[in-house]
Amino acid sequence: MSKRIKMIFPVPMSEATRPLVESQLPVAMLRPDIEVSFVGAGQVMTLADSYYDMALMELAVIEAGIKAEEEGFDAVCINTVSDSGLAALRSRLSIPVLAPGIAAFHTAAMLGHTFSILTMWPRWFPLYRKTLKEYGLESRLASVRSIDVRPDTEALLQGKEEFVFGKLLEAGRRAIEEDGADVIVLGSTTMHQSHAYLAEHLPVPVLNPGVIAYKQCELLLDLGLCHSKVAFPSPELNKDGAFVSQGRA
Repeated sequence: MSKRIKMIFPVPMSEATRPLVESQLPVAMLRPDIEVSFVGAGQVMTLADSYYDMALMELAVIEAGIKAEEEGFDAVCINTVSDSGLAALRSRLSIPVLAPGIAAFHTAAMLGHTFSILTMWPRWFPLYRKTLKEYGLESRLASVRSIDVRPDTEALLQGKEEFVFGKLLEAGRRAIEEDGADVIVLGSTTMHQSHAYLAEHLPVPVLNPGVIAYKQCELLLDLGLCHSKVAFPSPELNKDGAFVSQGRA
């Protein structure tokens, strides 16, 4: 019997953006027994450039995750390394919920002693500090290196490959040679277009976080596993009416 996974992008997706986001999962990687659906979340475009934006993404992802379970999906895979809404959805839902940060960082810790995060700009640093502290992985972090290029949540890296790929490669080499990184993790699912290039040119594993999260989601479904409800207890009272944009008020 086939399973369905909902991939939740933390901001709205235009028709031009959708194929760019969906391309992070190559056709050859998809299984005939698992149906994958991507959805953009929320009503406003954010860059995750502040704690305010982080809160907006949390609300958008939580709402989309609740709707996914109502629609009968078998698992939710959040498509942002900020892991927005992860803990809340694990509390609210009874189906597996995974996210790129927790999946990629723990995988990196399995593949090496230390890892570095390559990211677009310094304004994303708080996202990593928050999740790494929550997951107890601060001691495994070699560094976070930014190329100081403003991200584009609509075009992603399209049209900027020649410029951005070179800067990411240089930052990756410095993370390995100067910071001691054994593994490199891309700091955003919006950077997935650079993965093949960096994996070819760097001498350590390079992790594409959206793909790592998706494949681990497949694994949980295959094994019949889900997050612990002791760790993430369900709310005593359902308060979904707080999410007004889906008509729950």
